[in-house]
Amino acid sequence: MLDLLAQTGLNAVYAASYISLVAVGLVLIFGVMGVLNFAHGELFMAGAYAVVALYADAHLPFFVAVAAGLVFVGLLGLLMERALFRPLKDNPLGGLVASIGFLMILQSLAVMGFGVRMEHIPPVTQQVIEFSEKVRLPVARLYVIVAAVVLLTALWYFLKRTRFGWALRASAQDPEAAALQGISITQTARIAMFIGAALAGVAGALTAPLVSVNPHMGHSVIVTAFIVIIVGGVGSLEGAVIASVVYAVVHTFVTTFFDGVIADITGLSLMLLVLIVKPTGLFGSRERA
Repeated sequence: MLDLLAQTGLNAVYAASYISLVAVGLVLIFGVMGVLNFAHGELFMAGAYAVVALYADAHLPFFVAVAAGLVFVGLLGLLMERALFRPLKDNPLGGLVASIGFLMILQSLAVMGFGVRMEHIPPVTQQVIEFSEKVRLPVARLYVIVAAVVLLTALWYFLKRTRFGWALRASAQDPEAAALQGISITQTARIAMFIGAALAGVAGALTAPLVSVNPHMGHSVIVTAFIVIIVGGVGSLEGAVIASVVYAVVHTFVTTFFDGVIADITGLSLMLLVLIVKPTGLFGSRERA
């Protein structure tokens, strides 16, 4: 039993790692731009397909493919900001609908380019860290965990210690006051969109060898991300990280001891419970009138 608990805990850490990357990116975009990007799951999918094209098909080194996926999806984010969200910046509902349209476009492009079949990518490495006979951590999963820690730490430093980071935080807290201080809202929106999209893309790229890549893989990811940011508090980056860990632990343990359907129901029940007890989420705060 102890071995099973330990193995499930390691699985939860892996799940929390990629979920937090996706959720933090979504929160960053919403915080700075005020728009819910429903195509965020498809950015995760685009990162995974970048690895399919560059690592599995073109046989480039895995981490070169991951880096290219990060940049490619970040540029997709800039395209979305310029073509969709900037023209609709005064119409949040319009931006949401436009992101749904872009979601469908990305799915269609994936089907046209790769078909509807599931892609199974060759493993990056067969190495496994053995803690005991029944407790193991594949090194490919360790890559995801390390990348999440490094990227989220770098993002924290960027937001807390750099001028561009201060500008992003100021724009998220009060766009009008930030603009009066000479901060370009358009520039901060570009930065937020690139970083948020790139985080989703690198999460998809790193997990591609560990999952079945398909054009609809973003659906479950975006649902999970929305649950996480609601539980953590909409607009709270710290809340998104902590809620990712909580959700991953709950979902992984319930899946292990029961099944995936019950785990999904439990995750939704957790969100509803938090909303009943604290409608703003664990780390959210009410907007001032």
